Amino acid sequence: MLNTFLIILALLALLSIIFEEVTHLNKAKTTLFFGCISWIALFMAAGDPANEKIVAHQLNENLLEIATLWLFLMSTMTFVAYLNAKGMIQIMVQKLFPQKVSVRMLMIQVALFALVLSAFCDNVTATLVSLGLLTTFKLDKQMRRRMAVLIIFAVNSGGVALITGDVTTLMIFLGGHVHMSELLMLFIPSAISVILLATLFSLKAEGVVSTTPIKHTYQTVDVLIALVFFCTILMTMMLNILFGIPPVLTFLTGLSIMFLIGHTTHSNKEELKILEYIRQVEYDTLLFFLGILLLVGMLKEIGTLDMLTEAYTMFNPNISNFFTGMGSALIDNVPLTAALLKANPELSTPEWLGLTYSVGVGGSLLIIGSASGIVAMSKVKELTFVSYLKYVPALFLCYSVGYAITLFLAHKLFD
Repeated sequence: MLNTFLIILALLALLSIIFEEVTHLNKAKTTLFFGCISWIALFMAAGDPANEKIVAHQLNENLLEIATLWLFLMSTMTFVAYLNAKGMIQIMVQKLFPQKVSVRMLMIQVALFALVLSAFCDNVTATLVSLGLLTTFKLDKQMRRRMAVLIIFAVNSGGVALITGDVTTLMIFLGGHVHMSELLMLFIPSAISVILLATLFSLKAEGVVSTTPIKHTYQTVDVLIALVFFCTILMTMMLNILFGIPPVLTFLTGLSIMFLIGHTTHSNKEELKILEYIRQVEYDTLLFFLGILLLVGMLKEIGTLDMLTEAYTMFNPNISNFFTGMGSALIDNVPLTAALLKANPELSTPEWLGLTYSVGVGGSLLIIGSASGIVAMSKVKELTFVSYLKYVPALFLCYSVGYAITLFLAHKLFD
């Protein structure tokens, strides 16, 4: 009875996201409400102090994961907010992209940029930087929405090829199921599927877009903070691989260096302005993450994710992997992957690579299926759950093509 009630709460949260445009209720507030209510219900149903302690321990574990993500997002978003306000992102765009470019060519360029960037840094950073590129071009609403969808798919696709790009890839790698050289192969199907989507989106796209050259007046400190951001990304990868240092710790260190630089190079008034950039972080996005992760944590605790694991073992691994990827569009891919790794299914190298691709890219099928989608939804007003659905057929086609190429290459190279 309790489990049924909790699953209903999770479904209501999903419906509140889908019908946000109809109800005009902010999705961050509704998901947070249902997430909190679900854990309150778990405590009330505990029955005795011993069970209450177990639920409290489970909640603390979930809150630790959420706090880690919150702090990481806050650090990343503060850097991006600063660099965007100072025009550093626009400067980078002017260096990398021509002032005038056809819409079709721009789509392919932005897609490849997001694909490569997401392989080396986390999905949230890659999404924020890639969306920052769009603001420098004069695009209509429909084209901006289409480009945002393309960025979401490209970011999720690029992340699967390196352990620095996606948490699930790192989890499967640390489990000893795939080697670094085998993972690099995934970049080929990822790139092909992303270019295919860019081509499909650009079929009806005509005309030329331009970016107005702006002479930004920036100081040495702005360049220095941009370098700190770049170095923070590099050090996050290196320290995590070499010493297992959590990415959030490295990023918070980078953020502290940013504030120290502000203290030593600015007057007190200007230093306060640097600290103010932390207020430009989209806290609606963070509250949305909080609500979603509370709900996913609850589903994990009541065993719903274990039921999915049991269903996984009932079919051919290649079929199960394909549908697991689709499932990651509804359920966070990290606990989903963790549940599968815990079950320890006997898979061959091509099957593990298929799983790596599917759980990494499958979240693109729905806007709420990945961190990239959630961030994009908060940044691009034209992009909502309902408006995203019209792109699902094209996304599903490209996901399927990428998965098929992954299996083909993996069987050719590693069987």
